[in-house]
Amino acid sequence: MKVCKFGGTSMANGETISRVIDVIKSDPQRKYIVVSAPGKRNKADVKVTDALYACFNEKTEKGNCTQSFEVIKKRFKDIVSALDLDFDIDPVLDEVKAGIDNSVSSDYAASRGEYLNALILAKKLGFEFIDTQNIVKFNGEKLQMHYSLDLIKQKLDGVEYAVIPGFYGSNQDGRITTFSRGGSDITGALVARAVGADVYENWTDVDGFLTADPRIVDNPEIIDYLSYRELRELAYMGAEVLHPESVFPVRSVGIPINIKNTFNPSHKGTMIVAEKNLPKEKKVITGIAGKKGFTIINIEKDMMNSEIGFGRKVLSVLEFEGISFEHVPSGIDTLSVVIRDEYIAGKMQKVLAALQESINADNIEIHSGLSLIATVGHNMTSRQGTAAM
Repeated sequence: MKVCKFGGTSMANGETISRVIDVIKSDPQRKYIVVSAPGKRNKADVKVTDALYACFNEKTEKGNCTQSFEVIKKRFKDIVSALDLDFDIDPVLDEVKAGIDNSVSSDYAASRGEYLNALILAKKLGFEFIDTQNIVKFNGEKLQMHYSLDLIKQKLDGVEYAVIPGFYGSNQDGRITTFSRGGSDITGALVARAVGADVYENWTDVDGFLTADPRIVDNPEIIDYLSYRELRELAYMGAEVLHPESVFPVRSVGIPINIKNTFNPSHKGTMIVAEKNLPKEKKVITGIAGKKGFTIINIEKDMMNSEIGFGRKVLSVLEFEGISFEHVPSGIDTLSVVIRDEYIAGKMQKVLAALQESINADNIEIHSGLSLIATVGHNMTSRQGTAAM
């Protein structure tokens, strides 16, 4: 059995959704389908989720979102028309608009792209529509994973084929709550875990993970296999194919994730598996990724290594200011803290003063506007002369 998630580019309009339908129908093992909101149809286009956020902002400023909702309404009516679907979507769209006008949170508005796309696809396929509002649960903004898994399993028990909207669930009082952007990947992983899928297929608009950013490196290779840990590192450092938190539901039970291309479905894509299932001949370096916008605080102090609690004092200053860190590389008399630029913006002088008072450093230097580059590879640990995180 397969659980499939189709991203925004795959679900952007009637033509691309027709491709999705062909993919689903080509394999009867594709039983549970998770979908994103319509993405961009071209470079100049706007994602429906962004349009819905804009609609909510208009409602907040003007009391209603009549003007901006017309664009969204046309988008979905065009999809229904292109699919030649006998479905009067107007009452549903009216209900969505009323919900946005009456909502106090942008999460409801942002979630409606997935909701509407799933409803349309379910109608076209003849699959059951399952709303995630009642089966994906949050405590505040934190996913209640095990509770959600139980609810999903109960809901899908006896349901052979279903279409499920991604990206959202609800909190303890039933109010719509969303994941961070790209969170439909997490929804798909939850469904895969709950139903015990053989594989979780994540369909996108590329053939898989690349060894490097194609905007920087010419013709990077497709990565055939990744471990869950390698995926986390690459995704966190800017490889945008898959949400880095989507591994958590499937990793503990070893369900592989297969990254596939809706527009090139015959390509095998990238398979993400447990480390024990990686090919023995796998390359030393799996991939390289990078991310901009970091500040590094370099601290020097003689005999730092013999001073008990030095690192704790440094990190306590950051904790007091509500600043999280990325990395803390160190040497015998040096310690560096890497922080996102936006986390320390407006707090720099206060942090420096607190650090100096706390640790009495010989020298503290600040460098901002830096990039981090990650070299990722499971086999780096077994190759002499390399270091791996």
